Amino acid sequence: KITENAKKSLASLKRENPQLEPTLAIIQAHNDHLIQEINKDFAKEVGLRVIHICLPEGSSKDEIVSEILRLNEDPNVQGLALDLPESLYSSKVLNAVKPEKDVDGLSDVNLGRLVRGDAYDYLIPPTVCAVMELLEDLGGKTVLLVGAGGAEGAALQCMLQREGAATMSCQWKAPQLRTKLHHADVVVAGSSKPDDVPVSWIKPGTTIISCSRDLLSEKHSYDQQNYAAENAVGSLAIAMRMQNMVKNTERWIQSQQYRKWDLRCLKLQPLSPVPSDIEISRAQSPKAVDVLAKEIGLLTDEIEIYGQTKAKVRLSLLERLKDQPDGKYVLVAGITPTPLGEGKSTVTIGLVQALTAHLNINSFACLRQPSQGPTFGVKGGAAGGGYAQVIPMEEFNLHLTGDIHAITAANNLLAAAIDARILHENTQSDKALYNRLVPVVNGVRGFSAIQLARLRRLGINKTDPGTLTEEEIGKFVRLDIDPSTITWQRVVDTNDRFLRKITVGQANTEKGFVRQAQFDIAVASEIMAILALTTSLQDMKERLGKMVVANDKKGEPVTAEDLGVTGALAVLMKDAIKPTLMQTLEGTPVFVHAGPFANIAHGNSSVLADKIALKLVGEKGFVVTEAGFGADIGMEKFFNIKCRASGLIPSVVVLVATVRALKMHGGGPNVTAGVPLKKEYTEENLQLVADGCCNLQKQIQITQLFGVPVVVALNVFKTDSPAEVDLVCKIAKQSGAFDAVPCNHWSAGGRGAVKLAQAVEKAANQKNSFKYLYSLELPIVEKIRIIAQKVYGAQDIELSPAAQSQVDCYTRQGFENLPICMAKTHLSLSHQPERKGVPTGFILPISDVRASIGAGFIYPLVGTMSTMPGLPTRPCFYDIDIDPITEQVKGLF
Repeated sequence: KITENAKKSLASLKRENPQLEPTLAIIQAHNDHLIQEINKDFAKEVGLRVIHICLPEGSSKDEIVSEILRLNEDPNVQGLALDLPESLYSSKVLNAVKPEKDVDGLSDVNLGRLVRGDAYDYLIPPTVCAVMELLEDLGGKTVLLVGAGGAEGAALQCMLQREGAATMSCQWKAPQLRTKLHHADVVVAGSSKPDDVPVSWIKPGTTIISCSRDLLSEKHSYDQQNYAAENAVGSLAIAMRMQNMVKNTERWIQSQQYRKWDLRCLKLQPLSPVPSDIEISRAQSPKAVDVLAKEIGLLTDEIEIYGQTKAKVRLSLLERLKDQPDGKYVLVAGITPTPLGEGKSTVTIGLVQALTAHLNINSFACLRQPSQGPTFGVKGGAAGGGYAQVIPMEEFNLHLTGDIHAITAANNLLAAAIDARILHENTQSDKALYNRLVPVVNGVRGFSAIQLARLRRLGINKTDPGTLTEEEIGKFVRLDIDPSTITWQRVVDTNDRFLRKITVGQANTEKGFVRQAQFDIAVASEIMAILALTTSLQDMKERLGKMVVANDKKGEPVTAEDLGVTGALAVLMKDAIKPTLMQTLEGTPVFVHAGPFANIAHGNSSVLADKIALKLVGEKGFVVTEAGFGADIGMEKFFNIKCRASGLIPSVVVLVATVRALKMHGGGPNVTAGVPLKKEYTEENLQLVADGCCNLQKQIQITQLFGVPVVVALNVFKTDSPAEVDLVCKIAKQSGAFDAVPCNHWSAGGRGAVKLAQAVEKAANQKNSFKYLYSLELPIVEKIRIIAQKVYGAQDIELSPAAQSQVDCYTRQGFENLPICMAKTHLSLSHQPERKGVPTGFILPISDVRASIGAGFIYPLVGTMSTMPGLPTRPCFYDIDIDPITEQVKGLF
């Protein structure tokens, strides 16, 4: 009956979940094969998969715990049971089993739930369940537990008392055993009866239940004629174990479903005047990241914790929640900024704090990881500011979980592989190269998997290294890289202007192979762009392999796959692909992942972070992500590049503006980082604001090209007058914005962005007619022209001879159907940083065109764009220090 019910329940679960194959792992440390066979038979009858881990008899507790811990982390095992000698059932062993996999119900967590009576949360231990099944009408009866101690004995006493029985317990050697046996109506023996305890001590008519673990291998110890019944629970207990496993499977399935958030937000007490960013960050006590993860529905095996406040989130979550509808998708962009930045990150964080901490709407911020270049250079960090920050801000801004370091290592491994391959091909014969590339190892010679893939691309369908002809060997070993066409540069995550042009290969050991090269900043690496655009580990590996690093001497592209380095790059990036979970000052969740610049790359955080967040917030929640610099740069690339890669459709654009930046566009004096603002920016000047709103109007028009509703967020500074604020909001609405809202989140936290959150929520319900700006089928030059004319307002474009040559080359190589990623200054709609407002009538000069084939875009360089920033006269690092006593960081902003 028990197995039949369990079988029906499991069959029902499998009908609803066709991929389900529940697996029970049983750790055994004895040689009783009969128990093993009974477990297998019952499991087969119910429809469960069972695996036995047979440890040697005499295994230690530590060895058993080690095996338990391994199975705890195995995602293919849903239940774990123990068949061990009595002496090994210690608290250490039983509590090593994860409570959610504890089929035998003997961990302290399960027993605590059982005692409290949390019906759904506990499992009755199988042996206890079997005893209770055998006993009926226990009210008023006295039950003696003999030799039944530990977790099982405690559970049994609890269940018996719950059914109205009076319970006694003692050991077989106890002096009072004879008296207790005489008064018992039921005797439950937890271990075998010693021979020196006569059966006559048990009064006639007593029901005897034997729970001895080795009962199946022993003869019964009682004369059944003198007693009401003697029952062995062994086989019944194993049937109950399978029933528990089915219940556990049902609980496991429910645990995999989307979970409603149970988020505890953190209270803010804003001060006036507003302290420094780092003082505000340090004054708030963040939640432990595992607590935050649980609050937003992440499972324990879906996070990898880094310290107390950061955790990587595994991509397996996307498979678990694949049927969960996405939430709303919001992009924060901005007008053309001053060199100081206008607060897009701050608005992003203020908005999610308002949505979740004040309007009780699930929301997630998805931000880029800051480069250490700006952090120690001019701009400072990127954790937001004031009372709208990611915390701890020093951890956010410094290293984080090492993703940029992983990118640097992978990038430079590939750079080293290029130069080394050229050197070896220049100094060795085909035969020597072949012998080194395909060596004999332990008397056997074989191709690696990546070498076999290269052979197939060359049209050589052979797997035995000894069968290649001389011509085939030559084709296989020689990439024939043309050094003048190398586009792959080394990178470092520091602003270092003296690495903009270098010479490599000057040591005598490089045998005269000298060439000019350069360093880029790490976040400009194509690997960073791939990290931001990839959708899975497999996709990332394929993209890494497609990266074109140079041309060969016939003009054909040479890829990372040709160099044999794809797998190694993927290994270096295997942890970086997982988004990092952090939190805002008000305890709402944030993903930090990838950090490509917007002026020299596509300027958006990762597709994966957005996709995971959209699942976690639920259908009515919001994911707010940010695009770098002005809408003409970061937003245009978000729509035309990132949305194409992700397949996601944005619901709303939030366009960030400041009175300060609008005054600059209206003809105000130059704004320079580190220099105090002129009085035009600190005193009311409505004419300057009105004149500068032309840039805001243009950015609204650019957003409307894509068919998405736009809400203007005016990031208010204390020097802004009410009249200036009202004027900006009025002009924005007249220019087609769905709404325009002044925001005070910097000084008030989420409370200061509640009106913005309400406007965004309303705008997200508007009709959305999202469309791309151009078709990928258009020629490369035509796509560049569309961006230049429709977005920047240029009259036309002009390609240099070098740029036209590259366009022709990429077209010939079959790369023409890729989106465009313009590398352009962020300080103007044009290519000239000094031209503010809305420049018109200019010809946009394209000095060069490069390709990021792995990332999946062509990137034209507009004017003179550097991919390696330099340090100013007075960098931020003058103010950054650490207290050697407290180890607290000072001076970050």
